[in-house]
Amino acid sequence: MTVGGIELAVLGVAGLLGLVILLVPAAARLNVPFSLALAGFGMTLGGLAPLLPGGAVAGWLDAFHLSSDAFILLFLPVLLFETAVVVDVRRLMDDIGPILLLAVVAVLASTAAIGLSLAAVSDMGLIACLLLAAIVSTTDPVAVVAIFRDLGVPHRLSLLVEGESLFNDAAAIVLFSLFLGMLTGERQPDPLNAVGAFVWGFGGGLGVGWLAGRGLFLLLGTLRGHRFAEITATAAAAYLVFILGEHQLHVSGVVAVVTLALVLSYEGRTRLSAQSWTSLVDVWQQLGFWASSLIFVLATMRVPEMLAAMTVTDLLLLAVLVVAALASRAAVLFGLLPVMTRAGLAQYVSRPLRVVVLWGGLRGAVSLALALAVLEAPGVPPEVRTFVAVLTTAYVLFTLFVNAPLLGPLIRWLGLDRLSPADAAVRGRAIAAALATVRGRIDEAAADYGIDAGRAAAVADRYTERLAAAEATVVLDTAADGEERLRAALLIVTGHENALYLAQFRDGIVSGRMARRLMAETALLEDGLKTTGVAGYRAACDDLLAVSRGLRLALVLHRRLGWDRPLAAALASRAEALLLGQTVLRQLRPFVGDRVAAVLGADAAAACTAALAERAGAVDKALDALRLQYGGFFQALQQQYLERAARRIEDSEYRRLRADSVISHEVFQALQDDLRDRSAPLARRPPLDLDLEPVALLRRMPLFAALAPADLQAVARRLRPQLAVPGEMLVRRGERGEAMYFIASGAVEVKLTPAPVRLGTGDFFGELALLTGAPRRADIEALGFCRLLALHARDLDTLTRTCPSLKDAIHTTARRRLGKEKTAADEAAAV
Repeated sequence: MTVGGIELAVLGVAGLLGLVILLVPAAARLNVPFSLALAGFGMTLGGLAPLLPGGAVAGWLDAFHLSSDAFILLFLPVLLFETAVVVDVRRLMDDIGPILLLAVVAVLASTAAIGLSLAAVSDMGLIACLLLAAIVSTTDPVAVVAIFRDLGVPHRLSLLVEGESLFNDAAAIVLFSLFLGMLTGERQPDPLNAVGAFVWGFGGGLGVGWLAGRGLFLLLGTLRGHRFAEITATAAAAYLVFILGEHQLHVSGVVAVVTLALVLSYEGRTRLSAQSWTSLVDVWQQLGFWASSLIFVLATMRVPEMLAAMTVTDLLLLAVLVVAALASRAAVLFGLLPVMTRAGLAQYVSRPLRVVVLWGGLRGAVSLALALAVLEAPGVPPEVRTFVAVLTTAYVLFTLFVNAPLLGPLIRWLGLDRLSPADAAVRGRAIAAALATVRGRIDEAAADYGIDAGRAAAVADRYTERLAAAEATVVLDTAADGEERLRAALLIVTGHENALYLAQFRDGIVSGRMARRLMAETALLEDGLKTTGVAGYRAACDDLLAVSRGLRLALVLHRRLGWDRPLAAALASRAEALLLGQTVLRQLRPFVGDRVAAVLGADAAAACTAALAERAGAVDKALDALRLQYGGFFQALQQQYLERAARRIEDSEYRRLRADSVISHEVFQALQDDLRDRSAPLARRPPLDLDLEPVALLRRMPLFAALAPADLQAVARRLRPQLAVPGEMLVRRGERGEAMYFIASGAVEVKLTPAPVRLGTGDFFGELALLTGAPRRADIEALGFCRLLALHARDLDTLTRTCPSLKDAIHTTARRRLGKEKTAADEAAAV
């Protein structure tokens, strides 16, 4: 490139970005989506290029006719990475099943519906029609997600749409590559091979992205503290994984980049410093703004050229394309999504919101870039190039200039932009509270600025009038339903709870991993409030206190494989989360009495306090169940939190002394180094000893206390230690008995009629089912965390032969329980 060419390119990029900046306030003033403004600007530039004399301006515009490869290689990794790196991965993983199902099924349904419809009404072959269908099956969720946020819909719904879009592009591009290869003769049109290639491309991209993410963390571990090097490493990784995946490993580079960014998002907040992570997100969001703006303008500059060959027949085909695309998306939203909701795989989405998502399926620059790739691909027949270019461009413009402008009116027509009565009450009370504060401080502000009392009184009178009007509105708003006002109060409190967890992370009191878990839990509470109100909040509270899937998996690993460490880690995480939740719930009480009462009134604040007290009681109960078993761990954990708080106070004091110039920079750095050295041990959570060693458990039980050490070892080899969690069903009525259980610590409840019976430490149950072969006679549930010793049927005979005293004890108890004079405990245990 000549020097003049370099100067022209730099001038062009700077000029385009400068003009893009001017489009931001223009789009806001015209109340149109920013992408629509970019498209109009790009098409205007592209249309003017042939009309201008062959001077500098025409040459400057000519310089930006980038190839499709340049579009995809330069811009796509940035757009994908920037979108994925800010996603809440913990919440995303909760819905990864429906997200992948919606993304893949929606793309397949759209591709099939559009491809078959166009093949039926045009003279193009099926492969060419499927290729076009794959290109237009990518969706741009930006406008829809922005609308969702403005409406305050559940975070989980927005996450479903964002997550779908991440993998939606990937699935569509994989299909595009398959059909383009078939069209050019590089692939055989074999359905089985096509399915295999799709699975390999998608699944291989997931694996490559995950491995790249692990490798990136190894690199970042050596760069700790070098903020700019860490950010540079992520940029290099995004492009490397895309190129290696697409061109070397022949898997989906799109999926690989998205997976890499999700891995970084999940662990980056804890692997990087808070300053590095904030800078990384800011840099990627800036790159994403540049890339999305440039790709949209540069792609739409080609629109006049691509539409030059459009005919009346193409308009009819466009109508078929629009109808088929809407019909296939409607089938997913109104057919598949409700089925998933009933199956418990997806959150309920109201019909009006589904209509918005249906109409908001906008297409953007990615579709245009893929159409350019067809135009430039060797081996594609000319008529297919024209067919794909014209219909893709026309459909993208239809969604931008028809769907996008009508989204706002559609939302207003559906009533989704109206405040609920409770939200209106919050708004009115917030205005009244703010105006009252301003009115009370006007005289003070006038005195500070030396303004005479007359002018201050005039300003105060205006605020008095506004305050009277606001208070009148508040009086009208008091008619809002009490349940709605409680919902509004709990929404306010949940938002403040999230802020408290974030503040504890920034202060270094809790780890990033734990902060993310707790903030994800508050998001679930918020979703429950927004979907089903106070009942949804209470249901979410119950779900958060239930035994998690991770803890259940750890229990299975412990029972089947004898692995203790995953179980200890899961229990420690549960204990830490409960302890922090208990602390924050205590801190929320004054906030409710002060801020919530001021905004929603005393009645709503009292109801909110009662709801928080109910939740706190459930947390205390769950916490006590753990504390009784692992009191030493709780003491160590509380001590660690206290030491972290002391370290934060110490750090604040050093910074104050430095700001007041009491200590020099060198002294401050020495103090900081010493503080970091002393803080290192506090970053690790204290270990949790499960205390499940069989011999130690046997020594505590009266039944085995008299056994000689050799006999204890023999018994221990046959018994399997087992931890039961609160609410776990240990035995179910009617099932076949495969084991009997000794209670080393804790308590269980036997569900008998008319009254249940409880068994505690030293008791055993379930032996009759082994001795008699009869089915279990009752359900038995763990009341708290219980340490059990399980003796399986195959080991019972061997153990009783080895230990005659144990045999006598078991058989004596069994005979008594089978006799006519059975105690309540005997009746309970004889299952």
